[in-house]
Amino acid sequence: MGGQDIFETISSQYFQLTHSEKKVTDYVLAHRVDAQYMSISELAEECQVADATISRFCRRLGLGSYNTFKLELAKASMAAQSARQMGGDGRDGFEAMCRERLQEQIAALEQTVERLDPRALERAAELLFQAGRVLCMGQGSSMVLAEEAWSLLASISPKFCLVPDSHQQMAALALMEEGDAVLYFSYSGSTRELQDALEVARRRKGRVILVTRFPKSPGGLRADVVLQCGSNEGPLQAGEMPARIAQLFVVDLLYTQLFQLDPEQAAARRERIAEAIARRHV
Repeated sequence: MGGQDIFETISSQYFQLTHSEKKVTDYVLAHRVDAQYMSISELAEECQVADATISRFCRRLGLGSYNTFKLELAKASMAAQSARQMGGDGRDGFEAMCRERLQEQIAALEQTVERLDPRALERAAELLFQAGRVLCMGQGSSMVLAEEAWSLLASISPKFCLVPDSHQQMAALALMEEGDAVLYFSYSGSTRELQDALEVARRRKGRVILVTRFPKSPGGLRADVVLQCGSNEGPLQAGEMPARIAQLFVVDLLYTQLFQLDPEQAAARRERIAEAIARRHV
């Protein structure tokens, strides 16, 4: 694309595009910030075109993939965002920074409340309650979220198991019994590891609960239950706190729902843990 940013490139090629590709261009130019947060299926749906049209559009721009296209959108938007964030020294600058970050966290939680289907949350809790064993998994920063979920949920049932290594995950999935479940964290819902895990879990007749931002992702379409988190995360923001906080909020809601299915036993187990830990305090 030379020295042009993605928006200049799109505009310069507008009259060489097909009718469907022009629909994509019109939407992206009108939603410059929002587009970088969308999955390929979401953008195709908004533009009323096929996923293949989006892929063809990216290739016409000289980009190898849709993810590269999103990265270019993020880069083009970053300069303007940085300019808005600059300025302010001392206490005023510190307070402005804190308030801005606070609003981002609040927005992530509010978006989660809006997007999360309460029936999906109830079904997920029922599946976990009925499962003989639950494998908590993720990749990269999502593995940290899986560990947080395991740490909380294991306090009310020993059935929850953390499987951190990718090779160990495949081994654990291969040994699943019918009725076992997987609690998988993947913001994009489209990683190769997730799709491999789903394939093995399906063969073993296990149930899959996926925490993701994109319910129409490849993983979302194949999971038994999708718990949709909020927070828009661009390609230059991978692993940032708003997205993590949104997913941790989903974990907290899932824990609360699961606790309510057998409150007496859950409370008794938490009390036993508290007593055991108390003995370690001097």
